Amino acid sequence: MTAKGGGARVVRMSNAFRHRPHPQHEPQRRYHLGGQPIEVARLAPGLHIVATPIGNLGDITLRALAALAGADLIACEDTRVTRKLLDRYGIATPLTPYHDHNAAKARPMILRRLAADAAVALVSDAGTPLISDPGYKLVRAAQDAGHAVTALPGASSLLTALAVAGLPTDRFCFAGFLPPKQAARRASIAELARIPATLVLFETGPRIAATLADLAAGLGRREAALCRELTKLHEEIRRGDLESLAQGCAENEPRGEIVIVVAPPQAQQQPSLSDTETMLREALGRVSLKDAVGEVADATGLPRREVYQRALALAKETKMETKHGAPR
Repeated sequence: MTAKGGGARVVRMSNAFRHRPHPQHEPQRRYHLGGQPIEVARLAPGLHIVATPIGNLGDITLRALAALAGADLIACEDTRVTRKLLDRYGIATPLTPYHDHNAAKARPMILRRLAADAAVALVSDAGTPLISDPGYKLVRAAQDAGHAVTALPGASSLLTALAVAGLPTDRFCFAGFLPPKQAARRASIAELARIPATLVLFETGPRIAATLADLAAGLGRREAALCRELTKLHEEIRRGDLESLAQGCAENEPRGEIVIVVAPPQAQQQPSLSDTETMLREALGRVSLKDAVGEVADATGLPRREVYQRALALAKETKMETKHGAPR
């Protein structure tokens, strides 16, 4: 579009061209490895979820380095933490904070950058983003706006702890951080108690003894592993039952970042039909049919529908015996 004024002809470029840097002003897109600079191409526009090391900076992947160096912007939890990683590998990409406390304000800014065809990398302080951080809201917003979202896999304290715990890994449940207050924590543990899978939890040093004690009270003497400072200089793995681990932490509080891995509940032996009927008869003599069904279903682990059908049959038999007398 042109405009005339005072004989001068002014050319106004579209936004796409006006904001495109001149080749000589293009940012340096490179990282250093082994003292050698490695040039990289600009990352494709969109949101890129980049896993970073959980402790040992050597655990970064080559693809992650290329993405961080090729991005237009890196959104991170703490710029000071991410800056250490970037300085280690000579990456000059600008940083912007994105965390629990500023996510509502920072998210629109990042979405505007994405709308302008920017390549934005999202990282957490350590490990894979979106695990116990607000990243999923940004991912959903980006997807809803039609932007490409790509994940670059890498380090994860969750998976690292599972690998070294020595407990079943075929099925597991990640529950993040339990509530800090005891009443809420015990209620959460009660919900987790019946999950037939290995449990994985995050916890901090000051709360670890209390959390382990509540886990022992709610789950019994299950095997567990306490994984502390994984991949770092003072990495430590403590194994034992929940009660003994709780006692050990009460006597010597561990420090650093902690992952708790708890074995799944032991498979309950299915009660025989006669045992179930005996329990139902006893319960029906004390409480209503509905309450008796709930009590026996909880005690045996049998499906409530199955227990209910058996309770109806027993109630009918009892009614017939009362009417006609017990068989001789």
